[in-house]
Amino acid sequence: MELKIRNIPDEKPVKLTVEVPASVFRDLEAYAQAIARANSEDGPVDPAKLIVPMIRRFMASDRGFAKNRRQKTS
Repeated sequence: MELKIRNIPDEKPVKLTVEVPASVFRDLEAYAQAIARANSEDGPVDPAKLIVPMIRRFMASDRGFAKNRRQKTS
């Protein structure tokens, strides 16, 4: 199985509190378990640590966002 997110970078965090629906949290838990299996890790990955890489990947793949960002810096 090929996962879009495989490694969780360890960066200095900025605290952000977010509420997600229970169904989204269950999906995050399932994704974290899949990452742990794919990386042959003993314990589960913290589901909260998936949120940043997922958002980062989403924004990187959003062409409209990238175009808008380039226009604002020009």
